[in-house]
Amino acid sequence: MPIERVLAMASAQVEAESKFEHHIHVCVASGCLSSGSDRVLQALRDEVKGRGLENKVLVKGVGCLGLCAAAPLIAVFPEGTYYQAVKPEDAPEIIDSLGKAPIERLHCPTDRPFFQKQNKIVLENSGYIDPLRIEEYVARGGYQALIEVLTEMSPNAVIEQITLSGLRGRGGGGYPTGLKWTTVAKSPGTLKYIICNADEGDPGAFMDRSVLESDPHRVLEGMAIAAYAVGATRGYVYCRAEYPVAIDRLDKAIKQAKKTGLLGPNVLSTPFSFDVEVRLGAGAFVCGEETALIASIEGKQGRPRHRPPYPAESGLFGYPTLINNVETFANIAPIIRNGGAWFAEIGTRGSHGTKVFALAGKVQYTGLIEVPMGTTLHEIVYEMGGGIPDNRPCKAIQTGGPSGGCIPARFIDLPVDYESLREKGSMMGSGGMIVMDDTSDMVDVARFFMEFCVGESCGKCVPCRVGTAQMNDLLTKIIDGKATKHDIVHLEELCELLRDTSLCGLGQSAPNPVVSTLTHFRQEYLDRLVETDEEAAS
Repeated sequence: MPIERVLAMASAQVEAESKFEHHIHVCVASGCLSSGSDRVLQALRDEVKGRGLENKVLVKGVGCLGLCAAAPLIAVFPEGTYYQAVKPEDAPEIIDSLGKAPIERLHCPTDRPFFQKQNKIVLENSGYIDPLRIEEYVARGGYQALIEVLTEMSPNAVIEQITLSGLRGRGGGGYPTGLKWTTVAKSPGTLKYIICNADEGDPGAFMDRSVLESDPHRVLEGMAIAAYAVGATRGYVYCRAEYPVAIDRLDKAIKQAKKTGLLGPNVLSTPFSFDVEVRLGAGAFVCGEETALIASIEGKQGRPRHRPPYPAESGLFGYPTLINNVETFANIAPIIRNGGAWFAEIGTRGSHGTKVFALAGKVQYTGLIEVPMGTTLHEIVYEMGGGIPDNRPCKAIQTGGPSGGCIPARFIDLPVDYESLREKGSMMGSGGMIVMDDTSDMVDVARFFMEFCVGESCGKCVPCRVGTAQMNDLLTKIIDGKATKHDIVHLEELCELLRDTSLCGLGQSAPNPVVSTLTHFRQEYLDRLVETDEEAAS
């Protein structure tokens, strides 16, 4: 039986790894690869082979270890020692140190808040498994949730657990996942689709990319469970082509899952069938919007359409379609394994579970973090992030990418959840978090995001196509010291116009960085204005 084969695979992998005295995990996610971790991996393997230690020391590539600021990063077990900024020439010294005191010049302390304050659910396998080996995913409980779902649960029971968990879509909008699944499940028709939105386009965001690079089977398992719950038989992962490492590992994971009977016809010898393929996007930010993404998969120009009908009723090729992003699907298997009530106890009353953030900008420790909803900005910036370099004061934290806003440092104790961020003029977004110090020009920050939106607008609707360009011109005029108070009034009118009349979320949210900086840093705008003749005369 396929189920027995999967269980045997897990047992064999655990037994195989237990034979090694030492395990060296080398991060081979994009951040560390760009710093030469592939050469470090090969140097360590060569050193082990040269000493005849192949049966005692296991050296393997793993997913993101989190602290991108310390790349290339490696971890040594069972000691639990982390080494940072490792170079290929450090390999002999690292092998010499096994079972001994850590190498001080390379040592990366793991007792710092960056590591200790994390609660890893989505990232629980990142840094531990080789993303190219399905055996390692299965050995850590992978596909156990799918087995449980197919052998012990009805589709309705699965949806009940997801609803009980309180999981909200991690793509930015925060729509209740259980409610979306229920809508698709109730939509009539024998053909339904699942789409994983991996079109991560926010500047400074790399959460979904890291999950796909580090633990691709986790996303596939979540998609398969969702397909069973809503009655879908086919799925697509829509991933931007700028993510070659993620795409390669995802393609290999799909092939492994099919070969093992975990995807394809009659999954695990049950009546359930589900197939998945990857579709590449050209990097258009607007294709993160559901209907534009669907159009792109269909081979059309990636432009949004009017809703209703919503994708849950009429989506891909006109059939009911469930769309969730990478992080949302990565939460599904642990919710099934541990129960919806377990997940609901984490976080805040309205924002349950954890959230993965890409912490970047003017902060000591940049990287990938996963924290419970409700963790404060102070904890993230000053404790986990180690504060601002050179002890400069924090000025603002930008969340939510081009759709989000800038939160001033006076709100540093703000809990990070959907409602709290929205109240301060920002949003959760997919999870980008950029820290700015007192040298940041907030008007220039607003223009940076507006320039991005101008370039990414699909041009279908006039408010977004024309309005973003006009707003960008006004921001440039202000920065050049040529604007008057009338231009500020005009800018605010355009913000309201775009928010109320744009076709999709890109145009509707494009004003957010401008509105938030006008609200919290208005004096920086006013200081640049020139007086008109009438104002001077009065």
